[in-house]
Amino acid sequence: MIQLINQTVMHSYPGMVALVTVNHNGENNIMAAGWHSYISYEPPIYGVAIGRERHTYQLIKSEGKFAINFVPFEYSALIQQAGVYTGSKVNKFEKANISFDHGSATNSPILRDAYIAYECEVIDRHSYGDHDWFVANIVQFYKDPDKFLENGMPNFDELTIPLYLGRSTYTNVTQHSDFVSHKIEE
Repeated sequence: MIQLINQTVMHSYPGMVALVTVNHNGENNIMAAGWHSYISYEPPIYGVAIGRERHTYQLIKSEGKFAINFVPFEYSALIQQAGVYTGSKVNKFEKANISFDHGSATNSPILRDAYIAYECEVIDRHSYGDHDWFVANIVQFYKDPDKFLENGMPNFDELTIPLYLGRSTYTNVTQHSDFVSHKIEE
């Protein structure tokens, strides 16, 4: 049974981690972000929470543009590295040998191994506690068509999706996972 406790409990996992990329004045950077979300479908708007002490924070604040990348489970070590190292001391692209192209709309790195990526232009930023929430219009979309079925659902014969559990631990969603569809009819 759930009990009342007198401390902060942070539990929002398992969840997908986005790789946030930015190019500012010729510097490419990447970071892992567990707190991110679609905010609007039409127009397409995305948000990401970034701690003000992060190197990526200053780059995005200055540039006003970034990209969101999602990579398959086999890149979970890359996700972890992107979240642990700081771009102010390490070129994370070189350290992890990450292949990318610069996006057509924002010049932000688009990971070649991503199955989905969004280029984003910041439209708002607000501080909440120890993070700022960057809100951005999605101005360009990228998708690996081999990783999706015609109906838009993931093709789990071709894609394994990583889920972050916390404490540097990942699991995955595969064709062997249990799936239940709950269609409610009125």
